[in-house]
Amino acid sequence: MVLGGIAGSLGAAERWETLQAIHLIENPRNSPQPGSHGELGAYQFRHSTWRMHTRKPFRSALVRAHADEVALAHYAWICSELQRQGLPATTFNIAMAWNAGVGSVTSGRVPRVSRQYAQRVVNIARDLRRSQIAASIAERTPMERIVLSP
Repeated sequence: MVLGGIAGSLGAAERWETLQAIHLIENPRNSPQPGSHGELGAYQFRHSTWRMHTRKPFRSALVRAHADEVALAHYAWICSELQRQGLPATTFNIAMAWNAGVGSVTSGRVPRVSRQYAQRVVNIARDLRRSQIAASIAERTPMERIVLSP
């Protein structure tokens, strides 16, 4: 996948699906309680990750709009770092980097649990994509369904 390449809307959809899948794994109930390592918010950011992308107080990670802003910035940063190292910015690689860190992915030293996490993200993102496609098809007129069906 080339970011900003083939189709901007396809890239945006894939980004949304990936981030939504990460959210559904990290904090599906939007709990305000810190994680076991002090992580906060919809994406369970650590303080150091939060500081990479914003000057807002770390407690702002509990505000979904602020968390989404940082998630988008972190996603873009991960993509650029992977590509800089010659790795494709796939959903799987992005999710591994989200969980284990970019350095682990670029060095090839990713723990099994992070690979499993990444596969879960891929599976959820795929299911989200299918749901979006089904919803889109359901909104079409009968003629559009016939003409535009895969």
